[in-house]
Amino acid sequence: QVQLVESGGGLVQAGGSLRLSCAASGSIFSINTMGWYRQAPGNQRELVATITTGGNTNYADSVKGRFTISRDNAKNTVYLQMNSLKPEDTAVYYCNADVWVLGYSRPIEYWGQGTQVTVSS
Repeated sequence: QVQLVESGGGLVQAGGSLRLSCAASGSIFSINTMGWYRQAPGNQRELVATITTGGNTNYADSVKGRFTISRDNAKNTVYLQMNSLKPEDTAVYYCNADVWVLGYSRPIEYWGQGTQVTVSS
């Protein structure tokens, strides 16, 4: 039983910034990789960025240099700092976490409900 709660989405002008947050709660022993994915209308859900427990990061080429993923292990929270936003960044952004759940022998993937990011031109 794990819940991912996202916040920070909204409407912003091109060139602006937003910071997304995702906090995990429940019967958590530890969390492996966390990440952000996005899906625009008519498009497939795509990877934006991931971060391991040790801090290794991976970014989509389209956001590299503009977005930064980070995490606070003590708070079970992952962040996505989005700078120099473009209209093509408009999408629903989803949080993902690979979680060691108390009482289970293998990690389980969880998804947040999604938060809308809209970038106007």
